[in-house]
Amino acid sequence: MVAGLVRFAVRRSLRDTLHVRVVPPGRAHGLVAEVYRQVERDFGMLAPPVALHSAAPETMAAAWLVLRETLLAQGLAARAAKEAVATGVSAANSCPYCVDVHGMTLAAIDGDGWEPLEAWARASASGVPAPAPPFLPAQAPELIGVAVAFQYYNRVVNVFLPDSPFPAHVPESAKPRARRVLGNVLRPSAAGPRPGASLGLLPSVPVPEDLGWARANPVVADAFARACAVTEAAGARSVPRSVRDLTHGRLAAWTGQAPGLSRGWLDQAVAGLAPADRPAGRLALAIALASYQVDDGLVNAFRATAPGDDTLIELASWASMAAARKIGSRLAGRGADHP
Repeated sequence: MVAGLVRFAVRRSLRDTLHVRVVPPGRAHGLVAEVYRQVERDFGMLAPPVALHSAAPETMAAAWLVLRETLLAQGLAARAAKEAVATGVSAANSCPYCVDVHGMTLAAIDGDGWEPLEAWARASASGVPAPAPPFLPAQAPELIGVAVAFQYYNRVVNVFLPDSPFPAHVPESAKPRARRVLGNVLRPSAAGPRPGASLGLLPSVPVPEDLGWARANPVVADAFARACAVTEAAGARSVPRSVRDLTHGRLAAWTGQAPGLSRGWLDQAVAGLAPADRPAGRLALAIALASYQVDDGLVNAFRATAPGDDTLIELASWASMAAARKIGSRLAGRGADHP
């Protein structure tokens, strides 16, 4: 009964999504309804970080593929190891929502002994060289995949969700118990769902060169290839070419270091863009390089030029995936960048 109440509360928390309206579960149809069904079946509840994409259905399916096929599906790495990576990446990216959710899940599964993995994961989001991977080579596609997936998710969550997974009316005194209950709800009761069951949501495409780190696990490679094809198409629709070129150029030179507390770097970075493209440029660069700096002002300035929820989701998804792919190449020791 308690678990059911938690699931209900999380569904209600979809109302707390920022900047966009989430398609209510009772009104979902087509691809949105199918993704919702799979998320509730395999994750245990309708996760707001997935549902926030619902105004752009294919983008939501892409986000679900990379989460399910790395974090949730059965594989060579333990679920606790994957949750440790998710927690470490989220802490380094200043994403309190994801730290709460995945820290709770890790504690509910087996929270001890994962410090080396968390340290490796934290380094993936900073300018500090990552330590030697504390896992077997055969586990690399899954664990690098989790790191890349959460480099993506932390960015979109920092833009669209509040700092806590609990509704605003939950008092601080009740949150420790709520965290324990939610951790138990999210704790897997079995080895995990069958790999590959989400792939049919999106069309098959060749695996790009920069995703070579995933090739040893065909399902993970396929999931990322399909998802990245969707986010690239979303970027082509919703992000000006000049902004995409600028973002790729900044990412090519980026070592992972935060740009600083001030946002003055954004104005300097977009100075060469046409004035009409600067709001998109500021928002895309902030999401890619410092998503914790995104605020209502940056979002509203972009919305003044492109008011649709789908366009905002597609820009955020494209910028988040562009940064995540860059980090994936760096973690794997590859120099290739996607076009």
